[in-house]
Amino acid sequence: MVRKKGKAVSFDAMVKFFMHNYDIPTKKDVEKIMDRMDRLENLLKSILDSTGKRVGSKNAAGGNSADHRTKTTALDQVLLIIKSLNHGVGIADIQDRTGFGEKKIRNIIYRLSKIGKIKSKSRGIYIAV
Repeated sequence: MVRKKGKAVSFDAMVKFFMHNYDIPTKKDVEKIMDRMDRLENLLKSILDSTGKRVGSKNAAGGNSADHRTKTTALDQVLLIIKSLNHGVGIADIQDRTGFGEKKIRNIIYRLSKIGKIKSKSRGIYIAV
C-alpha cells in the first residue's frame, strides 16, 4: 500500500520551529535588547554626572549640606591613591592603604576604568589618565 504524502514543510518554517523550540534569539529579539540597553545607559547617564556621583543626591537629613560635599567616597579614595603613584599601583597596594576588601576594590577599579579615570598599565597595574 502506498503511503499518502503529507504537506511539504518549508525550510523557513523548520528553521523558525527549531529557533523557537531551542530558545535561540532572533535578530528582532537582539534588537529589542539593544534598545533596552541604550535606554538604560541614557537613564544612568542622566542620573550620574561626569564624576560618577549621583546628581542631586541628598544626605540623611534630606537636604544638601556643605559637609556632605566634603566626605570622600571609596571611589575618591582609590582614585586619589592611583593618582598619587605615577608608576602605577596594584590591588594589593590599594588594599593595604585603604583597608577595603578585594572585591570592593575590583568593583571600584572597574567603575573608574569605565568612566575613563584610570587605565591599565599592565596586568593588575593601574594608572590615572
